[in-house]
Amino acid sequence: MSAKLDQLSATLQAVLGEKITKQIVAFGEVTVECSAQDYLAVCQLLRDDAGLKFEQLIDLCGVDYQAYGESGYDGLRYAVVNHFLSVSLNQRVRLRELSIYEDFPVLPTLVDLWPVANWFEREAFDLYGIMFENHPDLRRLLTDYGFVGHPFRKDFPMIGNVEMRYDPEQQRVIYEPVSIELRNNVPRVIRNEGAHS
Repeated sequence: MSAKLDQLSATLQAVLGEKITKQIVAFGEVTVECSAQDYLAVCQLLRDDAGLKFEQLIDLCGVDYQAYGESGYDGLRYAVVNHFLSVSLNQRVRLRELSIYEDFPVLPTLVDLWPVANWFEREAFDLYGIMFENHPDLRRLLTDYGFVGHPFRKDFPMIGNVEMRYDPEQQRVIYEPVSIELRNNVPRVIRNEGAHS
């Protein structure tokens, strides 16, 4: 680990202290985790502390860990991962927060700290169903307003629930049940056992 990462890790530990539930260094970046109740306070400290100065929220995305790696993962299902950049100190950090609510994941919004979080949080809501409390305009961003479900959840059907098409007789878009049959997408390989080359 480089001296710069050592210094950042030490600063994060000194500033955030007990609010950090996990801290690792991998692939040249520091990742910290915090609990849901400390999420907003940790973000505020990341932005405002003189030793951190993470002025920019580069990315915020949702994650669904259901059956993570099929290896018996038994942790929390939904997470929000934030990537922050300090331009003035030339450093980056990743913050991961696991939602304790399995059926209805809710976290506080970061829009008041970083206005750019608006669209990132709308995307996480639309694709994963993660709610952001006190968000000024939490509505779908990428799917249709009448869309049912959240397509990036692991339990969402691959073929979807409905399909839409333009009906020339009604002169409008209509929604119908999916007409695609489930099929195995693994190609079948036929080998001629008698032929040798």
